[in-house]
Amino acid sequence: MLRWVNGLELGPGAAGSCFQANPELFVQQFPSAGLCHVQAVKQQQNTGIQVPQELEKGPSAFIPLQEILQEGMESSLRQLLIEAFVSAGRVDNITMVMGLHPQYLSSFWKTQCLLLRMDGPLPYHKRHYIAIMAAARHQCSYLVGLHMGEFLQVGGNPAWLQGLHCAPPKLRNLNEINKLLAHRPWLITKEHIEALLKTGENSWSLAELVQALVLLTHYHSLASFVFGCGINPEEGQDGGQGCWPPPTHSDSSPVFEDSMGGSGARDAMQEVEVLMERMKLLRESQQEEEGVTQEEMETRFEMEKTESLLVAPSDLADHSLQSNVLCFVEDPEFGYKDFTRRGEQAPPTFRAQDYTWEDHGYSLINRLYPDVGQLLDEKFQVVYNLTYNTIAMHCGVDTSMLRRAIWNYVHCVFGIRYDDYDYGEVNQLLERNLKIYIKTVACYPEKTTKRVYTQFWRHFKHSEKVHINLLLLEARMQAALLYALRAVTRYMT
Repeated sequence: MLRWVNGLELGPGAAGSCFQANPELFVQQFPSAGLCHVQAVKQQQNTGIQVPQELEKGPSAFIPLQEILQEGMESSLRQLLIEAFVSAGRVDNITMVMGLHPQYLSSFWKTQCLLLRMDGPLPYHKRHYIAIMAAARHQCSYLVGLHMGEFLQVGGNPAWLQGLHCAPPKLRNLNEINKLLAHRPWLITKEHIEALLKTGENSWSLAELVQALVLLTHYHSLASFVFGCGINPEEGQDGGQGCWPPPTHSDSSPVFEDSMGGSGARDAMQEVEVLMERMKLLRESQQEEEGVTQEEMETRFEMEKTESLLVAPSDLADHSLQSNVLCFVEDPEFGYKDFTRRGEQAPPTFRAQDYTWEDHGYSLINRLYPDVGQLLDEKFQVVYNLTYNTIAMHCGVDTSMLRRAIWNYVHCVFGIRYDDYDYGEVNQLLERNLKIYIKTVACYPEKTTKRVYTQFWRHFKHSEKVHINLLLLEARMQAALLYALRAVTRYMT
């Protein structure tokens, strides 16, 4: 029997009983929890004891452990981490980094628990196998390894883990839509949906397929977060690196680093002031102007979309697929291709008003997969509205304009346009290095390097960069879901 505490699932047994009786005693008696891990490291550092290297490196290769300890130990997060441990038997590195934003972490955990552990059309082992298939598209051996273990734990057939060729045909048939959702979701049509639902021994029901689509988009986007935040392998994970070792020339932290002395520190400070000034000017111009015409709005979107073709980092990580990931991938060369390329005919732009999450996607999911639509909607809303009213060293700042620009830029690189949004704001608010980072993490996350992470917003806190990654994760997931659900709707009508 499972029960929920503060929206999170708790299981039976010694851990659950200890937590229910005395949460503080639980922390003492279950020292393998990530919470206890980081507290132990902090205590040792404070007393001058040398910390073993495997403990000191922390959950992220990009974010110093000390910043996670300093920013993430308020009581709300402490409670969440305890509950996460009781639910899953551990606190993984993703949870520790997401814990910099406890409000979002709570919403994320509720959604993921429902997808993996609560009643639904698909058996539990198939859910984890779909997660493996999705993570493998982005070469994310961290998530592949995690869910191989979960797959076996819920009774999955070990033979399936030899590769996609050993899985049942019904699961193998997901390969095409998995590939498109991960890299070019605008190519998904109602024919792809029809092929999976056609009558036969290996056909999918509509409810099963919707759950599979949500799982695929969830893990494609989570792979973006893993690479974007440089998530380290879990302790004991055999070679399961979520991110690849960063180049030796990029060891610096983006904030308050010793190496950012002199002109570098001044330039970083100047970036913050320029952003603040541009936000101020944009607000003033919005109040003064009567508005931009629809034609001008469309022109600015097309310009931004075209310019995004030129946004690419110069030092993309390049690595070969590991064997434990390659066996779950067919057509590994297939990847993201810019939505509009010069000299090629582009598919029509997806006008967001024609098929919205609020009016179409939400209701379709809720009808076919009850409760998950509500949780997804809550998660989208939480991250879109999440703010601490701060930017770097400035407090009392309205960041809504900046958050909207990041969200809409992610949708732009996937071909989605909002008729009522002025894409000129994107160019004003998102400097080139930030655009490079966003496009890399959203479109080909496996190519993310620490240098790409370090070069944008150099004077901002790491927690603010994690905040960007949460916006990226959810904007990317919603974009892919809109394309998939639109195809489902067209199939049904």
